[in-house]
Amino acid sequence: QPSSFVPVSFLKSQKMSDDDDIPLPKRSRIYYGSLEEKERERISKGDGGYLGRDAVKAGIEAGHINISSSEFYDVEDHVSERQAEVLAEFERRKRARQINVSTDDAEVKACLRALGEPITLFGEGPAERRERLRNILSVVGADALKKTEKTDDAKKIRQEHQQTWYHEGPSTLKTARISIARFSLPRAVKRLEEARANKEIPEASRTARQQELHKGLRALNNFCSQIGDDRPISYCQFSPNSKLLVTASWSGLCKLWGVPDCSLIRTLRGHSTNVGAIVFHPQATISLDEKDCNMASCAADGSVKLWNLESDEPVADIEGHTMRVARVAWHPSGRFLGTTCYDHSWRLWDLEAQEEILHQEGHSKGVYDIAFHRDGSLVGTGGLDAFGRLWDLRTGRCIMFLEGHLKEIYGVSFSPNGYHAATGSGDNTCKVWDLRQRKCIYTIPAHQNLLSAVRFQPTDGHYLLTGAYDNTAKIWTHPGWSPLKTMAGHEGKVMGLDISPNGQLIATCSYDRTFKLWTSE
Repeated sequence: QPSSFVPVSFLKSQKMSDDDDIPLPKRSRIYYGSLEEKERERISKGDGGYLGRDAVKAGIEAGHINISSSEFYDVEDHVSERQAEVLAEFERRKRARQINVSTDDAEVKACLRALGEPITLFGEGPAERRERLRNILSVVGADALKKTEKTDDAKKIRQEHQQTWYHEGPSTLKTARISIARFSLPRAVKRLEEARANKEIPEASRTARQQELHKGLRALNNFCSQIGDDRPISYCQFSPNSKLLVTASWSGLCKLWGVPDCSLIRTLRGHSTNVGAIVFHPQATISLDEKDCNMASCAADGSVKLWNLESDEPVADIEGHTMRVARVAWHPSGRFLGTTCYDHSWRLWDLEAQEEILHQEGHSKGVYDIAFHRDGSLVGTGGLDAFGRLWDLRTGRCIMFLEGHLKEIYGVSFSPNGYHAATGSGDNTCKVWDLRQRKCIYTIPAHQNLLSAVRFQPTDGHYLLTGAYDNTAKIWTHPGWSPLKTMAGHEGKVMGLDISPNGQLIATCSYDRTFKLWTSE
């Protein structure tokens, strides 16, 4: 009877034969580093047969296989030179297509000259020249021309800054400068003596006096309002003896008024267009005869006229301006007259020599206002370029540049203390400048519209008066620059103002054709 058991060895062999039919998964081998050592071992052992060895040798000899040394061959770093040249040429042509070159042959030649290239080649026409410039720019870069221009401009600027230009002036200018120096130095000495004497006064007394002044200013009231003309009144000024007021109008008429009763004394007829300003001679109504030249006026047509106190006709005309003259001012000596013009300059006239002795440029736009220092040594000008300048009349130099306003400067005034100046501007602010520190020490946000005029108190400079196109005039303390009084009453913009030399009255004139007098009760 056959056995039901199968030998174990048979089962094992049977199992193994079944497993042979299942393919084993191939494991991928990852080699790190160089295969050089393993290849050497394989070749030395003779693996691969004669055919494999011959193939490897043939590859080594052909230079396709390198296993003889540890050197690496980086394909990217050894691109053929020809291929690199072709790529560079393609890039250059691409850049050249993007470069814009002028079609003006003269400009093309100028660019070639700037780049140090010949401006023309034999048989070269404008089109070829233009293409040559394009090719050069594609190599050196399109910014090369800009860099060359910047370098040239920088050289020119350096040369201009290094050069000092002198214009020979007339002999009368030298005489005038000496005269101004002799006039101003004693006045400066006197001013400093007064400042030292004032410093000796006890602080309590000075404070009490200032408080009394402030109290009077806060009580200022309009006690007289007078229609001055049919057109807006552009300027007003008190006479040195504080008994007369002169006004200028856009009608071309100037009028002389008695104060404080505002009675019309005389109408001055001479101008045919808007009068910018009319001012009294420093000695008028004091030591000057009425027949002499007592006033000067200027107008928009460039005319400047001189007047006496007896006639309603001008006694003389000053000719030379071709554009609008905005302001006119007397030098404290009374010998010289300063005028500002829209031709970007201001001028100084010697009335004794009866000629123009200085035609001073320096502003980039029209010059609007002018003011002389109390000593007579300096003059300040304010321009429509938003800058002010202080000039030394004894040397002719600009000693201070007033930079800071954002818009035109319409008013300039010197303080009697000798070292403060104020400027009023179209940016609605008034700036106070210290001549000793040569900088702006305070900016007063004064009004809601442009400032048309600024004035320091003529006697002591204890307050500052500003007028503006917001129809008001305001008083500010000095040196605190705090508001003391707002004088409202005009129906139009305030175009001019003045303080009487005795300090008793303040006058304002307006676009509403009136002028008003203000005094404390």
